[in-house]
Amino acid sequence: MGVFRLARCGAGPLALSSLLWLAPVVAAQADALIGQASALVQRGSAREAFDLLDAQEAARAGDPAFDAAMGSAAHAAGQYSRAVMAWERVVAAQPDNMAAQVALARALYAVGDQRGALALSELARSQGIPVDAALSIDQFLVSYDRAASDGGSSLKGYAELALGHDSNVNAGPASMLLPSPVPGTPAWTLAPSALARSTDFLAALVAVRGRYVMDARWSLVGAAAGTPRRNEGGAGAFDSDQLDASAGVSWRSERHEFIVQGQGAYYALDGTRLRSIGGVLGEWIYRLDGFRQWGSFVQSARLHYPTQPLRDVQRTVLGTTYAHVFREGSVAYAGVHGGREEPDAAGVDYLGHRLVGVRAGGQLALARNWALFANLDWERRRYGAADPFFAVVRRDRQVNASLGVSWVPATAWRITPQWTGTHNDSTLPVSEYRRRIWSVTVRREF
Repeated sequence: MGVFRLARCGAGPLALSSLLWLAPVVAAQADALIGQASALVQRGSAREAFDLLDAQEAARAGDPAFDAAMGSAAHAAGQYSRAVMAWERVVAAQPDNMAAQVALARALYAVGDQRGALALSELARSQGIPVDAALSIDQFLVSYDRAASDGGSSLKGYAELALGHDSNVNAGPASMLLPSPVPGTPAWTLAPSALARSTDFLAALVAVRGRYVMDARWSLVGAAAGTPRRNEGGAGAFDSDQLDASAGVSWRSERHEFIVQGQGAYYALDGTRLRSIGGVLGEWIYRLDGFRQWGSFVQSARLHYPTQPLRDVQRTVLGTTYAHVFREGSVAYAGVHGGREEPDAAGVDYLGHRLVGVRAGGQLALARNWALFANLDWERRRYGAADPFFAVVRRDRQVNASLGVSWVPATAWRITPQWTGTHNDSTLPVSEYRRRIWSVTVRREF
């Protein structure tokens, strides 16, 4: 409009030539602005770059180069909603720009807009969302499967087969001679059958979990899993079978989700039921965005031992965990928990204990289909009274650590070599043990 207005006032040729001379200057200044913002992002000053571009967005929105710089700076600064808006403008202007579609997919994932991500091409979705991000964050927290990408019901499952070696399948001490916890008394001599026993093993796992969406807020959730394990080398007495099932209801509003469910578990050793569990679990999941999540829970369950009813206890545990999925797909988490086990029978406080623990770990994305993971758990248990046989109060400090590699050779397949170590340090020498497990697991999701 300015050019035509000047021409009609009689200054056309001079004004037009002046504007044409100024155009490269304006373009150079614009390019300098984008270059400055890009340099700030690369130096780690994403917020400064975002503020710099934010001041010009009203005037320059619609310029693909500016919008791409704005989208990159906004995403790096954690302003995911603004990143979505900027990348949507780029895709609208350049529908075939795959890099912009991938960036938009990442931004949509960050704000949890799965419906929006679904509208993009399959290639953009696969490149824009880390392969294991959603799966990993739910593995590290006590939570159910999220709604399907279109917001509807979902049903997922997987089957695993693991082959490995267990250095201490019966969690026994390494030596037949154990120091007595009572000063001045001789060492104890254990029966050979009580010593740590190593074995090769083959284990399988079949699991299914689902969510039935009733409306925008209410869902029914459920899960079930079965795990048989068979040992070699004369350790058949420690063959085990485990079944777990749960079902409940979920209510979600914005970033909050509350789940209440009933739980049941069955554990058998050498074909004989050793323990069963029944109880209730309540969860509160708070998703800050698609990358950060808190998960808090409280669980109340009764542990029943059919052949040893004196050991029946009521277990109550509560805890919270924070998990963070980084933009390249890596995951980190940390959490704390505490609770107690109270015996049903009177006068057996030495079978109950109070517990407190911490855990931390994560997964480092080495490539799109390779990841290195590590986990570390520590728990302290203090029992309620002196053991009547050993005449000391039992106190345990247990550490569990694991290290492994996750490889996704093809869609829905996962191969996981893993090492797991356990050390239980106890005031009762008979309860102190070390255990190492090496395994390779093949998993197929369906």
